[in-house]
Amino acid sequence: MREFRGKLTHFSKDEVKLIKSAYSLAEKAHEGQMREGGLPFFVHPVAVAQIVLDLGLDATSVVCALLHDVVEDTSVTLKEIETQFGLEVANIVEGLTKLEKFNFESKEEAQAENFKKMFFAMSKDIRIILIKLADRIHNMRSICAKPVKKQIATAQETLDIYASIAGRLGVAKFKAELEDLAFRYLEPGAYKFLVTNVEKQRKKQNHFLLQVKETLKNQLAEFGINGEIKGRPKNLYSIFRKMKALNISLEEVYDLIAVRVIVETESECYSILGTVHKIYPPLPNRFKDYIVVPKSNKYQSLHTTVMTPHGMPIEIQIRTFEMDELAEYGVAAHWKYKEDKAGKNKLDDKIAWLRRALELEEDYKDSKEFYSLMKSDLGADEIVVSSPMGDLYNLRAGSTPIDFAYAVHSEVGNKCTGAKVNGVIVKLEKPLQNGDVVQIITNQNSKGPSRDWLNIAQTPSAKAKIRSFFKKQEKPENIKRGKEMLEMEAKRRGYKLSDLLEPVSVQNVMRRYTFISEADMFASVGYGGLTTGQVLFKLIQLHDKKAKAQIRAVAKQSKNISDPNGIVVDGAAGFLTSLAKCCNPVPGDEIVGYISRGRGVLVHRTSCPNVRGFEQERLIEATFKREADVKPFNVSLQVTAHDEQGVLADVASIIKILKLSMSAFNARTERGEAIMNFTVLVPSLKDLEVLLNKLRSHSKIKSVYRV
Repeated sequence: MREFRGKLTHFSKDEVKLIKSAYSLAEKAHEGQMREGGLPFFVHPVAVAQIVLDLGLDATSVVCALLHDVVEDTSVTLKEIETQFGLEVANIVEGLTKLEKFNFESKEEAQAENFKKMFFAMSKDIRIILIKLADRIHNMRSICAKPVKKQIATAQETLDIYASIAGRLGVAKFKAELEDLAFRYLEPGAYKFLVTNVEKQRKKQNHFLLQVKETLKNQLAEFGINGEIKGRPKNLYSIFRKMKALNISLEEVYDLIAVRVIVETESECYSILGTVHKIYPPLPNRFKDYIVVPKSNKYQSLHTTVMTPHGMPIEIQIRTFEMDELAEYGVAAHWKYKEDKAGKNKLDDKIAWLRRALELEEDYKDSKEFYSLMKSDLGADEIVVSSPMGDLYNLRAGSTPIDFAYAVHSEVGNKCTGAKVNGVIVKLEKPLQNGDVVQIITNQNSKGPSRDWLNIAQTPSAKAKIRSFFKKQEKPENIKRGKEMLEMEAKRRGYKLSDLLEPVSVQNVMRRYTFISEADMFASVGYGGLTTGQVLFKLIQLHDKKAKAQIRAVAKQSKNISDPNGIVVDGAAGFLTSLAKCCNPVPGDEIVGYISRGRGVLVHRTSCPNVRGFEQERLIEATFKREADVKPFNVSLQVTAHDEQGVLADVASIIKILKLSMSAFNARTERGEAIMNFTVLVPSLKDLEVLLNKLRSHSKIKSVYRV
């Protein structure tokens, strides 16, 4: 616990005791485990807990940070955690645990399913994502030990998802660090350039900034305002993004450091703003009032860019102390300052975007599609528009009146027949601008949205609500279409859908995708919420598992059956087996079994080309018994020789000398070559090798191989 020295003083004795218990359990559970860089694994949960402490979260969060990997990577169970630390801790740890024990079609599906699980878990307790962000920060800090390909993939995911979520939650310090850590691996050349040159450029600007800060400090003193003036350095990725977007050089980025004025009240913010504009002329179109119209993450501040006497523009941010804390810590401020019940409502307001995102789940059962939609939505710029009554709505940039209508309410969207923007009637596809006042014209007799609206709407939420309308209207057709699609795909894979729709299997799929009935599952496939592959993957997996169990059961009941092929399947003798005609396996060959329908286990050589096209779930381990137990077996050979007199007699002579019997023989000539096909009965694999070697060493024979 020495790592937390001096950081636990604000917790009660009982809370410190709980943290110590979590520390001991995690240390013991991870004992002997190592990270890729060679350090003990326990270093990681301790580092995550330290980041959580620095963020100011509660004791429960620190406990969960220490335990966040024990269920996933050790033998400790959720039940044990619940017994020792309570249900709240167990639920958070479960939300932090990946779905590693489930079978997925691909790595991408696993990633998407885990992302979806995380989203729903954090909707129940926002501490889950804050701990997850701390976990990602430490993993990114130590990612240098991983292979380059893994570094790039993780960095891209960090930038696309985790940094964006940190931004939506208003945790500026997490967002900046995650962006810069990802930037380092995604654009190493640009990163090194900025690390080397930004500090030099900041030093050039610092002289002017000091003068501005001194002037503003004097103004605060003159007005008797208790405040603070400080600089805010721009993070490296923000600088890079600005240079790239505006196609400018580093020397042309004038806001490497912004001046931040922090005062006690909102009215003082506007007083200082007036003074700033009297001293320094403001640049046109560079003023933003985020106090009156906050960002979607509830960020509040006044931003203005002014021109200094030295001819250099500088951004000045003016806010209250409370606004500054919220800007740095976002939703984490809820625990940092132990807000009361009124604070709980504020927290709900801050994550309203998350609630809206969860509305998509019903329409996007496909985790990969949900992941893709949320990734694009998280990274999108936002605008703020209002209703004629003054209610504010945050929408993604490019949104249309249709998006606004569905943001107000589903029924407003469904009954929408037109829109006015700033008092003027506009087309429904017109993109809205920041600050627009939007009025939706509705008609109670409207039959509902047009399918064209799916191409006009820009927000995933609006698209989902439009789809939902058509789903309800066309459910019978969707059920029929979905079942037909599943039947066709099942037939293509060699199954009957009726055989796959066993009650236990269907219940498993329904539970996985949260369907209420089998009809809902068919309907989801019918309207495109799920693919046929996603449903059939699980149904076939369960069906084949049952088939294997049945075959094993038959084997147990048939131990005394004499197996003419001498084959052991899945570690047991007595299975009904047959040798595949396409590759003719013989004792000594490496073989694999394929669970067929009605013919037991069909045995192939592992090198047989047909095996590559088989469903992997139906393959089963198979071997020949030891050679002493194997009876003589037939082998078909093809010999290619020079077309010379006596070559047929020579081949027959070799077989006779080895005392082998031939059961079939034919020969032909092609392009000056004699091609002989024959079947010979051999006692063992060793005898077969002797025959092959004798034939290959004959001067007239060009090649010999099994057919």
